[in-house]
Amino acid sequence: MGSAVGAQLVAAGHQCGWVPEGRGSATRRRAAEAGLTALTKLDELASCDVVVSVCPPAAALDVARQVARIGFTGCYVDANAISPRHSEGIAAVLDGATVVDGGIVGPPPRKPDTTRLYLSGPGDAVTRVHDLFRHTTLTPVVLPGPVGAASALKLAYATYNKVSIVLAAQAHALARQHGVDAQLRELAAATLPGTPFADPERLVSAGQRAWRWAPEMREIAETCRDAGLPADLLDAAEAFLTHWRQHKDDPDLTLDQLLGALTGVRGQAAQPDT
Repeated sequence: MGSAVGAQLVAAGHQCGWVPEGRGSATRRRAAEAGLTALTKLDELASCDVVVSVCPPAAALDVARQVARIGFTGCYVDANAISPRHSEGIAAVLDGATVVDGGIVGPPPRKPDTTRLYLSGPGDAVTRVHDLFRHTTLTPVVLPGPVGAASALKLAYATYNKVSIVLAAQAHALARQHGVDAQLRELAAATLPGTPFADPERLVSAGQRAWRWAPEMREIAETCRDAGLPADLLDAAEAFLTHWRQHKDDPDLTLDQLLGALTGVRGQAAQPDT
């Protein structure tokens, strides 16, 4: 996602830098293909006008702390799948910068009308970020409300979108164990066409990204608890996704392997961090 967002900024005529230090060969390749400018060290970000953070949810706060330590005073866009409370915490960490809360909904933005960037926070900064992405395939949408509003919308959407995929995988794994998987496919195609339930091959990409989705479920669970809502379903979804962690970014993953990883599992719902 990060390289795709950067590629859109480059295509719109902006110079977009990134820090290769500590990153793997696959990340470096994606950055080069996106036309991003490699920076020698993190300190160089201090002279940037805008920093956009797109990383796994568990790393969002650490990234913000690193940027704060270099004395960044520009506009910081946290576009990660984190809870509103964590968004507010990042704003507090970056007290010398102006923080905009961002929520990306959709796939990596390579085609028009597929992906949105919701924005909330200080009005002038939000307008600035909106204008930055206005002529890209990542459609910026301004939300009324403070830092945290965009994250809340992102996580509310992900609750349905990603948990429904988890349920589809569970259903197909159950049917497979009882030898009625072909019949379930036919039934799902007839009653719910166009969904991952009807086309289980689409579940493979979820398995490849489960290592990022599991922490996102934890963020949603935390957000639900903060709102006085039950979080049991999200705890279970997090535990479910950990069964696929060995398939991280595996380009050769098959549906058989994905469902096979669930066979014989005797897991318990993950407990929230304290």
